[in-house]
Amino acid sequence: MSSKPGFDRIAKRYRLLEYLTMGRMLEQTRLHFLPRLLTARNALILGDGDGRFLAQLLAENSNLHVTAVDCSATMLNLLRQRCTPYGDRLHTVLTDALSFTPPAGTGYDLVVTHFFFDCFTEPEIDELLRRIGPELEPSALWLVSDFRIPAGLMRLPAKILVRALYLAFRVITGLCITRLPDHTSCLSTRFRCLERKLFLSGVLTTELWQGADLFLEAQAQKE
Repeated sequence: MSSKPGFDRIAKRYRLLEYLTMGRMLEQTRLHFLPRLLTARNALILGDGDGRFLAQLLAENSNLHVTAVDCSATMLNLLRQRCTPYGDRLHTVLTDALSFTPPAGTGYDLVVTHFFFDCFTEPEIDELLRRIGPELEPSALWLVSDFRIPAGLMRLPAKILVRALYLAFRVITGLCITRLPDHTSCLSTRFRCLERKLFLSGVLTTELWQGADLFLEAQAQKE
């Protein structure tokens, strides 16, 4: 990130603030595709925050091993505490995602980025894909959840909400990003979107992507 935000300042209050502002909508968005992840074996989780999603994923997929990367030591501590029953299948890395280089031969078959891309610019997302892309399996799934600006009547309310959230995070954490990146255009150069589900009248999205080569091969076989 062009300027590293201080998420330690918000970590212990993150769940409360989330529930006060968005209720259970973010949680519902994160968990929507969970049943589709139960065959994964080696996952990379980027910025899962306090680990609520990861704890549920590890509980439901007993064969999964996870590397969780976060730039906040406090968030990682909360994540480890929440995932204590599954600690033998969890490896945590304290660094920002753009500095993380997966070990050669890692072979991740799942990447998860919940409300993560909104902290980056499009060039930074491209850089992230270049860094971890070589260590993904051809059939790897990428689960994304984030805010979006829908068309129609919800466009203006969504813009106001997103702008207010960016302002709040700028004040609290020092986050310098001020607009949502187009993560779809970044991912679509290497992946194909298998399915998308919208929540809150299109203000929230969760998407399941897969490596482009495998997707195109499957489409060709159907034809």
